[in-house]
Amino acid sequence: MDAKQADEQDETLVSALERTGTKAFNPTADAQPSAEGQRQFVSLVSRAGTLALMSSLNTLIRPGRVPEWLRSHFMGILTLLPQRPDGVRATLEFVFSVHPSSTVALSEAAAPQKQGANITLEALKMASTLLSVPPASVKPDVWFSGIAPQLLVLLDGDNGPDLAKAAAYVIGFGVLGKKQYGAPGTPGWRAFAEPMLACINPSLTSKESPAEPLVFSAGPDEVVDLRKRAVLVDPDALHIALKRLSSLLNSHPNPGLTKRLLDPLLLPLWALSSWLLPTPQVKEQYCQLAQALIEIYLKLAGSADKLSAIVNNLLFCGSLSASEPQWSYEQAGDCRVQIRRVHADESAALTQLNLEIMDSKVSAFIELLQRVASDIDVSTLFLKLFETSLGAKDDVQSIQVVADYDTGDPIVQLIQARMLQEMMERLPDKLISNSKQLLELVSKVLSKFDTRSADDDAVSVALSLLNLAVTTPNFQRKDIPENILASIENSLIEASRAREANISKTARNLSQLLKYRDELEDPTDRPTTPTDRQIEDRKRYNLALSYITDADSPPPVRSEGLSLLGTLIRSNSAILDIPATLVLLSSLLSDDDEYISLRVIKVFVQLSERHPRSTIREVLDQYVDAAERQNTDTRLRFGEALLQLMQRLGEMFAGELAASVGEGLLALAGRRAHRPKTEERQARAEQAAARKIQARARLGGSSRGPFPLNDEEDEIDIDIDIEEQTPEERTRNALIARIVSGWESKRGSEDMRVRASALSLFASGIETNIRSFNPQLIDAALALSLDVLTFEAGVLEAGILRRAAVTVILTFVYALGKARERGIHPSLGPGLGSRKGVGLGFGAGFTTKEEDVVRVLRYVEQTDEDGLVRKHAQDALENLENLHLVQLVPHPQDQTAVPPAVRIAGLDMARSSLPVLDAGEGSRVRPRIEEIE
Repeated sequence: MDAKQADEQDETLVSALERTGTKAFNPTADAQPSAEGQRQFVSLVSRAGTLALMSSLNTLIRPGRVPEWLRSHFMGILTLLPQRPDGVRATLEFVFSVHPSSTVALSEAAAPQKQGANITLEALKMASTLLSVPPASVKPDVWFSGIAPQLLVLLDGDNGPDLAKAAAYVIGFGVLGKKQYGAPGTPGWRAFAEPMLACINPSLTSKESPAEPLVFSAGPDEVVDLRKRAVLVDPDALHIALKRLSSLLNSHPNPGLTKRLLDPLLLPLWALSSWLLPTPQVKEQYCQLAQALIEIYLKLAGSADKLSAIVNNLLFCGSLSASEPQWSYEQAGDCRVQIRRVHADESAALTQLNLEIMDSKVSAFIELLQRVASDIDVSTLFLKLFETSLGAKDDVQSIQVVADYDTGDPIVQLIQARMLQEMMERLPDKLISNSKQLLELVSKVLSKFDTRSADDDAVSVALSLLNLAVTTPNFQRKDIPENILASIENSLIEASRAREANISKTARNLSQLLKYRDELEDPTDRPTTPTDRQIEDRKRYNLALSYITDADSPPPVRSEGLSLLGTLIRSNSAILDIPATLVLLSSLLSDDDEYISLRVIKVFVQLSERHPRSTIREVLDQYVDAAERQNTDTRLRFGEALLQLMQRLGEMFAGELAASVGEGLLALAGRRAHRPKTEERQARAEQAAARKIQARARLGGSSRGPFPLNDEEDEIDIDIDIEEQTPEERTRNALIARIVSGWESKRGSEDMRVRASALSLFASGIETNIRSFNPQLIDAALALSLDVLTFEAGVLEAGILRRAAVTVILTFVYALGKARERGIHPSLGPGLGSRKGVGLGFGAGFTTKEEDVVRVLRYVEQTDEDGLVRKHAQDALENLENLHLVQLVPHPQDQTAVPPAVRIAGLDMARSSLPVLDAGEGSRVRPRIEEIE
């Protein structure tokens, strides 16, 4: 199909919709023709493809295109198109193809094109709004039930990672991120969150859903086992739910949503992640996904209470509570896990103790603690378990029900004792984070010691813990409350008389050590005791670093680590090493994840409020990249960070700091920069490309299809079907390819995108505060911009650079006029903004003449290939003319001066300034009439 036929087909659909729509909905038409028109219109809409229909309707709803009564019908149909089976994907593709930030015109190609459109954040936000906000004519339940299955399928990733990320953004931020639709029980939650959560934890199934499966009838001679195991969630559904949940939470970091979704799945995820002896298939499809999710949750919302809940339900394999439907996980075959219904007579068998399973679960939990738990959480959990075990021994006759478990359950007590033993053996260095609480517990245990008891295990454990606490380097007697210290010393004296040799000997040694502990070390060598805030800041800092620097940290955890780091920066914590923090943030800005990069830039801005010079210097150095370590995308991210730093500092961005930034930006934007390492890399790339072409020629291959080359070269795979493209599309793609290829630096010169970015940043600095840069720097920027517009006018790929150059001139002229209106032009520099003679120069300190600027702008306005460059040149010329008019207006000298709107050169409208004819006449004034052109 050629371009003409395609245009005729598109035009036929548009005209057919307009014709049949007019016949169907014309308010002045008769009933019979109107009914026939409605039938034709419905038939036409149902036959048309979703994407083509969306494009045609978008054309028809433009203001003035059709009558308003017809436009409202077209608008109603357009808003309902996402409800079609392919409506969600069509909506995403349509928005990505027409959004201004995703597409470029032939004369304004400024961004690479990837298979039709670039998925930008702005386009993603618009698509999310279109899909996540139900129309007024549709109830939220109906709307979300129509688009949810489509978005969840896209979340699987079978249609490509880009659409999966787009679906995750719509679900996570557009629907579940809003309280109106994303809170539990709301339509959005029921449509998106509940299908995933209920497949992992059937107890979360909505009450509106049927709880019992349908019962099939049997023949007269057929015996049906009513206790037959009913499968609630089949293995595929469980795997898909885990995969979708992981994709949703990792595509776009949202710690709040992560905690909300994973909180009711704590125990199910633990059961799946700690599966006993999983096969490779079970481990890959279920265990690893569940393990990643539970680690994310515990790192974001982990606490001793969450960890204790797992310990108390360590053998959890499903819901066996009599108050709700009972279910459990079971392995189906060698490679699948499913969820089945449990009948009452099976509960007892599932709750029986299996020592092999218990030891495996304990070991898995200790490993989980080592990966995700902080020292304070481990210590608090240990003390809580230890205290609980003591309470169970002391209060045997009392019944205490806490949460979902009974402390009198012998299985729970056995698990707690086994866990305490494992923690003391494998995590001894993490048990003393809270020494005061530990010593208080030791005092409580030892105070109950009876010398007649020869096998008190609790006392032995308490003495071991006391030994760990006393031998720590920062232990001091003065830090212990007097009552606790006296109780421990008295208990040690009593324990030293015990008949058990080990207990008595250990008690005597600890009594002596505790008595002379402060005298064993030189006070000058003793480390200074940190304050509570320093201790808390140190723990938060270490936790943030572990979250950020761990190579296995998923995006939500890394995002949480950056949030913790930002909290320390806002509180001006002394624990921060500013140079090290800057280096860390710089290393993170090379991350390809856009949301992590945005978080890093936010932390840079927070840090600049406390340390502006160090922060700007680090960002500028990385942006200039004199050592040529960074790629172009990373440098542009540093440019974005520099822009936000300048805007945040505002009036404070001035002086030596602004001068260094301005010099660096102009050096980047210049044409004489040379990058030798880049030149060498380009030479190697050209040689590799030549070798690939030669290899194709030797193999007799064409320019299409994959051809394996040698081991050092990658496989070439070109699957663009040139024959399916129209001539206009081929011309456009060739033009864009030429522009994009021309952006990269040639022969070691600076990349065109970086040069344009540097000029744009300089213009932003002028706009933020025109006094940021001295007249010499602004003059150099104007001269450089004129050179770019003059000498690089015929270079097609330099369009983005010419845009930036004309923006510098436009911004400077605009800022100059604004500065004079505010009355601050005298302080901008010697003569800045003032007229000098008839040359119309910008003022003293400027070598660039205004005549040159006007001449170049007029030439560019008439001849440049880029429409946006021509428009900016026209705006700059208009602003220059307006500036001349403003300069004719006398500058107000005091607060009583009349606003410029009522003052014209040569004509003063203020009565207070009219001449007084005769003071003796009561200051009577006479109006003066002047004629002006």
